[in-house]
Amino acid sequence: MDAAIIVIFLMVYAGMILGGLPFLQLDRTGIALLGAIALVSIGALSLKEAWAAMHVPTLILLFSFMVISAQLRLGGFYTWVTRRLGDAPLAPPALLAALIAVIAVLSAVFSNDIVCLAVAPVLIDVCRARRLDPVPYLLALACAANVGSAATLIGNPQNMLIGETLELSFAGYMREAALTVVLGLVATWALIAWHARGKWMLVPADGARHAAGETPPSFDAWQTAKGLTVAGAVFVLFLFAPLPREVVALVAAGLLMTSRKLHSHKMLGLVDWQLLVLFIGLFVVNEGLARTGIPQAAIRDLAAVGVDLAHPGPLAAATFVLSNLVSNVPAVMLLMPAATHEMAGPVLALASTLAGNLVIVGSIANIIVVGAAAHRGIAIGWRQHARVGVPVTLATLAIMAGYFGLRLGGG
Repeated sequence: MDAAIIVIFLMVYAGMILGGLPFLQLDRTGIALLGAIALVSIGALSLKEAWAAMHVPTLILLFSFMVISAQLRLGGFYTWVTRRLGDAPLAPPALLAALIAVIAVLSAVFSNDIVCLAVAPVLIDVCRARRLDPVPYLLALACAANVGSAATLIGNPQNMLIGETLELSFAGYMREAALTVVLGLVATWALIAWHARGKWMLVPADGARHAAGETPPSFDAWQTAKGLTVAGAVFVLFLFAPLPREVVALVAAGLLMTSRKLHSHKMLGLVDWQLLVLFIGLFVVNEGLARTGIPQAAIRDLAAVGVDLAHPGPLAAATFVLSNLVSNVPAVMLLMPAATHEMAGPVLALASTLAGNLVIVGSIANIIVVGAAAHRGIAIGWRQHARVGVPVTLATLAIMAGYFGLRLGGG
């Protein structure tokens, strides 16, 4: 039985690396789900055990914030913010700084992927209207969304998983992450501004060749105010109230769905069901592997040769490598059993999120931005992204390492 479980696990994680499996029309979500089904079908886990393997609070929190973000997207909030930025009388480097700051704040409170999905098309139009090259601003959008989302335990899916599973303090995590995120955003601005120096403006022919995009939602002051009020209340409760975060978020989502104007099918249509199914599949697959005892043995064997994942340094290094091999959510699930140090949660959350800027496939936010650019006739290739993504990743991880080195006294 153990051999079959290992084969299924390896196939699933090979699919995470490759993004699919040869000769099969499966993406990462389909592969994870198929792996879970295979484990149940061979009797490695019963249906009851598979259900117990799912961390329901994480799934509830993730779903709830997708609904909250959908409210603001349908209310035209993200479009309004982006256009207000575009109308501001700022020089290109200052506009870049303002964009990074705004996107970071939005990503820390709402889903970074949703922010990128809503902002990218509008940002392209804003840049073209100002005769600015959209590429530096699109790269800044992706990088700032990733770095900014690391500031809280609700900024991205892997942070939600870490916060819920390890039962981290919401305010306590923010205190640990704040300096790294702020300095990381400054470094992001400096690196992108330096890379774009002398190349801010479009050449005349570039502004004319682009595909028409979908019309973004018009601004609805009431729906936006409703969404921001509920989101603000949730954030305050997370900071100060000793209530289960997933319950607070679920109640908030229910309140927003109780609307006379926005139909529930529109809001639920913006929920990323694929991501939720990916989580479910990976929970089951990782539980199957855990029952073989292999992860525990691997952690002990690594510690015996001097690579103790219970310590923040090796854990951060392993997180960086795995996040860029299998993506950050699967990496976090694999490394969670080693997260026993008091600083393991913040290290795991920051390292997995900051590592996402390295290459295009390192995070969904990058993929969304590059895809939106391609739809509007703007090609952002691997090399072009890497010229910004690699230095931003290395700089932000160095800042994180410096902070935790000082925080832990070099131990």
